[in-house]
Amino acid sequence: MLSVIIPTLNAAATLPQTLACLEDGGKLVSEIIVVDGGSEDETLSIAHDAGVEVLRTAPGRGAQLKAGADRAHRHWMLFLHADTVLTEDWAQQIRRHMVLRRARAGYFILRFNDKSIVARIWGAGVAFRSAVFALPYGDQGLFIHRDLYRKVGGYRDLPLMEDVDLVRRLGRGRLKCLDAVAVTSAHRYREEGYWRRSIRHWQCLLRFLMGQPMDKIVAHYYASDARTMRDTPVAGHVAKNKGKN
Repeated sequence: MLSVIIPTLNAAATLPQTLACLEDGGKLVSEIIVVDGGSEDETLSIAHDAGVEVLRTAPGRGAQLKAGADRAHRHWMLFLHADTVLTEDWAQQIRRHMVLRRARAGYFILRFNDKSIVARIWGAGVAFRSAVFALPYGDQGLFIHRDLYRKVGGYRDLPLMEDVDLVRRLGRGRLKCLDAVAVTSAHRYREEGYWRRSIRHWQCLLRFLMGQPMDKIVAHYYASDARTMRDTPVAGHVAKNKGKN
């Protein structure tokens, strides 16, 4: 009944937990597709050992998600990040959504795997952004029927903001927050700092909404670490394809 599409890039540390949570779906999950953008760690071995299908694409989450959707065979699709774990009641919520809301996409309530006060505040901020601005991000998961996915044009080949791009085309009336939690890794927030990382995300969002070219948004996103900007496969892919998006 359900195809689960997981984009990966050096996700060996978190992918096992993401795959494990899908076992709670039982027969609901009939297909899992890991779409890898060029991992250099054990990501592919983990996926192969788990018996899931693996696709390889150029780096860039938008391209990876699009390739996974094109390969999926089920009418319903769940797009899930490789550092996100769904709570036990997720499958029940999805079954209910399948029956009642075929014309709406669903997403989950976000929590960080961090019990600090600042992490809780940021989780509340995500809920506010999702409810008020109708902008759930990809780390909240996206559950959607293939007909609706095709109707709005699906994911585009974007290295960043692919989630914002799609949910804006869906619009508030075709989005529903499911009553289940997606727990995502807070590693990058702790490493970079919650304030610093969130401000950078908002800056990139504003640049995207203003129509700034994607290569400039990517450059700004990685500007805090020149070495990361130079070495990341995503940045290199954008530089090679500058002006195509």
